[in-house]
Amino acid sequence: MEIKEFKKILKDNELTLKKFSELSNMSYSTCLKWGKDNRPVSDWVESWLTLYIENKELRKYKESIQTLMSGLNK
Repeated sequence: MEIKEFKKILKDNELTLKKFSELSNMSYSTCLKWGKDNRPVSDWVESWLTLYIENKELRKYKESIQTLMSGLNK
């Protein structure tokens, strides 16, 4: 994953680099180094972000279903 793509995905998902580093238990200083002096983004990041985004979407669906179900139970 290229640094530009990484930064775009973070932005599109309202994640700061700091928040990403906290969520992924990655050192913030390490994350800052990605893209500098041709340092690549770590290989695992792309799959981690994919799962993070999918999980975020599934939580929205879950909340919607729970709201719908609670309305039906009244």
